[in-house]
Amino acid sequence: MKKWMESSVVFFPCHDQQETRDYYTNVPGLTIHQEKEGNLILDTGYGYLGFVEYGDGRPMATGVCISFNCESREQVDEVYQRIKDNPACQVKGAPQHHARFPVYSFFLSDPNGYTLEFQKLD
Repeated sequence: MKKWMESSVVFFPCHDQQETRDYYTNVPGLTIHQEKEGNLILDTGYGYLGFVEYGDGRPMATGVCISFNCESREQVDEVYQRIKDNPACQVKGAPQHHARFPVYSFFLSDPNGYTLEFQKLD
């Protein structure tokens, strides 16, 4: 099959574009791919995350978990050590191996209430 797709973007509503941009460029260290008023696209290096400030009062998406796959458990631990004391990160516990899933990870919340996970798949 001939390749037809260049990349993909998953869009999420956000409360505040500036706050969301600052969080994602500082915490996971993503770079801005494109930014226009009300529309932010961040480059993960493996695809794009988009955030849209709709301004119509719509609720944030629920049940969302954005996972960043690390190269090793040590890298998961390094990210955790770097951000665990940052009050903006709202870290939800130390990295651990999860009994239900083959993954070593930890979770935190972004300013929009979305769950982020830094993980190493086992």
